[in-house]
Amino acid sequence: MNGFRRAGEVQSANFQGRSGKRITKIFTVWPLLLYSFLHMDQANVLIIGGGVVGCAIACAVSQRWQDVFLVEQFPKLGMATSTRNSGVIHSGIYYPKNSLKARHCLEGNRLTYEFCAKHNVPHRHTGKLVVATDAHEATELIALKKRGEDNGVEGLRIIGPVEIHAREPYIKGVAALEVPSTGIVSAEELVHAHARVATNQGASIVTRAKVVSLEPSRETIRVGLRIGDEEDSQDETIEAKCVINAAGLFADEVAALLGNRSWRIYPVRGDYCEIRGPQSLLIHSLVYPLPHADGLSLGIHFTKTLWGTVLVGPTATYVEGKDNYEKDRLPIAEFARSAKTLLPEIEERDLQLGYSGLRPKLVPPGGKGIADFVITRDPAVPQAIHLVGIESPGLTAAPSIAQHVAQLVAEVLA
Repeated sequence: MNGFRRAGEVQSANFQGRSGKRITKIFTVWPLLLYSFLHMDQANVLIIGGGVVGCAIACAVSQRWQDVFLVEQFPKLGMATSTRNSGVIHSGIYYPKNSLKARHCLEGNRLTYEFCAKHNVPHRHTGKLVVATDAHEATELIALKKRGEDNGVEGLRIIGPVEIHAREPYIKGVAALEVPSTGIVSAEELVHAHARVATNQGASIVTRAKVVSLEPSRETIRVGLRIGDEEDSQDETIEAKCVINAAGLFADEVAALLGNRSWRIYPVRGDYCEIRGPQSLLIHSLVYPLPHADGLSLGIHFTKTLWGTVLVGPTATYVEGKDNYEKDRLPIAEFARSAKTLLPEIEERDLQLGYSGLRPKLVPPGGKGIADFVITRDPAVPQAIHLVGIESPGLTAAPSIAQHVAQLVAEVLA
């Protein structure tokens, strides 16, 4: 086992979140790995990917096992899909009955609220409206309500224009599905709270650590890592009894390192605009249209953020490249046109371009339907656990997914 040739330091760094707040980021870098590499033959668990799901898994498995490592290729945790979204705590109304998405969203909703309350993660239990603009859409609302109830979502009810106006005076609709269990959370602070709890339980979390090879043996997987920046990196190895692939957009590539080419991820970009200033008062909480019929997205919606602005979006466009956040972004005029369907008073001048995010879709361009989460042990390398296609509602589902994965880890380490 190779040891590190150069030590770093344990860091507790502050960075600027999208909310404008200062967020504390705690992660363990090279000295603990150096110590561990020199004093152990192998790790029990190595998690690939430091998004919200990877950090939640680290939190769950480090409660039960020692020698848990998480490696993240980017400089900060949660830099990709985990924090480039609406920050919504979803209810579970959209997904097919008995699917992993439905199961983990429903349980994750409860667990996320509990975790946020326990660890002081900023969040708000707001509820939301899914709004129908005509009689045909009102019929679709009934089917959506039925699906949510089949999944176990409680408190759903259809309301009319008078109640819509009482909740959201500027929204235009003939009917709406009221979803009381929905809320919002600071996604950045949620990621780092999971990481902080994991490190307090003894897990080691390393950023700027890219997995470059996976070599399975009978009982372990030898993981090749490239540590550091491109211009100043070094290669290291660690043997793990269990490897968890929670690499998000790159989960298909990580699986391929083990020879498993069962999946292909298609990046779908979502762009956002933001309403600031007085016009942000036009929206009080969360307002959604009916979801896209092809299952591509939940539609351009309005999210009243924890810091008082309103997010408008996201769009949904298949793109080339898993780092394509900016090329050919939707003009603000198109956002305004779409937003006016539900919010007639909005004007182009009220909007400014916001951030964008990429979703790890398993459905190819031109395909239809909702692909379920993949959470499975590798059939050829049973020491490996793959999580693939963890898109929305992954933020909400993360703590429930983590419990599922912990059960699989127990099978591997038995």
